[in-house]
Amino acid sequence: PQAAVDMPRFCIASGTQDGPMHLEEGVAEDDVKILQEQMGHDLRANVSGYARSIFGRAQIIKKDPDTGVLWAGSDGRADG
Repeated sequence: PQAAVDMPRFCIASGTQDGPMHLEEGVAEDDVKILQEQMGHDLRANVSGYARSIFGRAQIIKKDPDTGVLWAGSDGRADG
């Protein structure tokens, strides 16, 4: 779970299928190029600093169905 929470994030702030897609700093340039050139997305790439607040925060808990063990992750970009 922690690895998933740590990945660069994306957001379509308008909530519409044609709205601009914001990509957090750290998304691979090859992926940005594919999203933009091959798939036609309107991108706002390399969002960093305070502007990252658009992505929100994440915490996750996963329960192993066989053992009942809980695994957790928390967004290190947030205060907890």
